Amino acid sequence: MFTGIVSDIGTILSAEQRGDLRLVIDCGYDVDAIALGASIACSGVCLTVVDKGSHADGRGWFAVDASAETVKCTAPGMWEAGRRLNLERALKLGDELGGHIVTGHVDGVATVIGVCEEGESRRVGFRVGPEIAPYVAAKGSVTIDGVSLTVNEVADHQGETHFSVNLIPHTWAVTTLGELGEGRPVNIEIDVLARYLARLKERITIV
Repeated sequence: MFTGIVSDIGTILSAEQRGDLRLVIDCGYDVDAIALGASIACSGVCLTVVDKGSHADGRGWFAVDASAETVKCTAPGMWEAGRRLNLERALKLGDELGGHIVTGHVDGVATVIGVCEEGESRRVGFRVGPEIAPYVAAKGSVTIDGVSLTVNEVADHQGETHFSVNLIPHTWAVTTLGELGEGRPVNIEIDVLARYLARLKERITIV
C-alpha cells in the first residue's frame, strides 16, 4: 500500500531480460533499511526488491523483476536504462497518509496532450481511453507515474476523455513529472474507491 507521495527519484542502471525483466535501480535510500522482498513503487508500479547493494560512493541500488504482463500494461519506454523513476517505499502502520490510498497496480496508460503555465504552477492535460474514462472525476484522485494528484476538469471528446491536473512548483521539481511534454505516455491508477464502487454497481445490476 502506498500514498502517492514520492520520496526519491531513482535511475535505471540496467535492464536485462531474464525471462522477466531484471531492473537495477540507483536510489538515495539507505538500502540497509530495505529488506529483500520489500515492495517499492516505481513510477506507480509496485515491484518486489530481489537484490540490493551500494556503490563505491555510498549511494544505494536495488534490483526488481518486472514481468512481461507488467511491461505490457505500463507506459512504453519506461523500463529502459537511463530512465528516471518516481520511488515510494510501502506505507507502514502509523505513517502519515499524505496523498490517497494507492495500490501500485496500474490500470492503464494515459497520454499527455499539453502542458501550460498557470501562475507558478503547470496545468497538464491527459487523454485516456474508454476503459479508464468512467473512473476519472473532477475533484477526484488519480495517480500519475506514482504521484497522487487531484483532477481539475474532465471532458469527453469523440470516444476518448481528456482531464487536467495542476502541478505546484514543488511537485514539478521533486518528481519526474517535471519532464512531461506533449505525447508522453504515463502510468495511471484510478482511485481504489472508484474501482470498488464500479464493481458494486456491476453486481447490483446483475442482481
